[in-house]
Amino acid sequence: MISNRSADGRVATPLEPASAVGRVAPQRVVRSGPPRSDQVLTTRVGLLIPDLFTFESWERAGRQLAGVLDSSSWWLGDWLAYGKDHYSDRYQKGIQAVGLQYQTLRNYAWVARRFDMDRRHALLTFQHHAEVASLPPEEADLWLTRAEEQTWTTKQLRCALRDARNRDQVGSAQPVPVHRLPVPGDRLERWHQAAASTGVDMEEWVLATLDSAAESVLAAAEEVASLTGSDQVGADPESSAAEEEYPGAEV
Repeated sequence: MISNRSADGRVATPLEPASAVGRVAPQRVVRSGPPRSDQVLTTRVGLLIPDLFTFESWERAGRQLAGVLDSSSWWLGDWLAYGKDHYSDRYQKGIQAVGLQYQTLRNYAWVARRFDMDRRHALLTFQHHAEVASLPPEEADLWLTRAEEQTWTTKQLRCALRDARNRDQVGSAQPVPVHRLPVPGDRLERWHQAAASTGVDMEEWVLATLDSAAESVLAAAEEVASLTGSDQVGADPESSAAEEEYPGAEV
């Protein structure tokens, strides 16, 4: 069991990791003092693990921690999306006040916006969903169902997606044009790091980031045009990436 120790030393039992469609129940303070032999206590700066701790208890604690970590990605993504929708003029101030990294939150919000609650697979991780978030909804749902049925890891899902793309390219009647862009080594390394932090391939990350940036610029241009009465044609505001960013795109 994993429990939470507050700043004044009290111990609270946390929830089991919430599913993607579950509700978060309040924590309950139960006692103070040292942890039991089968109990791990969480603090702001670490874990308090008993000296005598069975392998089974240690393994169970790891599963609980992993579940909380994965669920928190959904929670934070939904939190930021709500803030942007309801407090568009103040939400960044709220982010700064709680001390969270905006770039990381945007990664989460981008995925959360692409999957309504009823499309999220509780048996798969947040990163599974991130792998297919750039696909059309029907195709993304198909891949997530396959991943769940075949118990794929994130890496296995990524490989299956890559193989499918390669087969599509080989079977295509017309070759896909390839454009080369010189990139300095230090910038390329930063891109690799950014893609790795979101759990996707760098090529997919770069394409999605550029697509998102383009949609943001076109959406902003259309908004300006609508305010000035111009005939300029812009992007569809309902698909604007200003509301659905991909990790790394600037707002």
